[in-house]
Amino acid sequence: MSDDRIDTTLLEQPGATEAQAGATTGDLEALREQVEAALDTIRPAIAMDGGNVELLDIEGGVVTLRMMGACGGCPMSTMTLKRGIEQRLREMVPGIERVDAI
Repeated sequence: MSDDRIDTTLLEQPGATEAQAGATTGDLEALREQVEAALDTIRPAIAMDGGNVELLDIEGGVVTLRMMGACGGCPMSTMTLKRGIEQRLREMVPGIERVDAI
């Protein structure tokens, strides 16, 4: 099969949207690029406080991130995640419903 085949594993994932279930590998890569571009608009502010954020996964409208550096152990990282990062991603990337951190 070509690289544009449908990823059927998305069909089995709870919470996967219909659009994501029918997404091709190229669509998923484009979504990942959109999320990275949105994160790039936030990273300078996070870096000013000695932190960074790493994109780990996008599944069923849920983005999973890793807070790094000073943000990794900061008690304010939850607020940064929900009120800063999640809000920005939901504004800039259609289909993003929630952002979680590990």
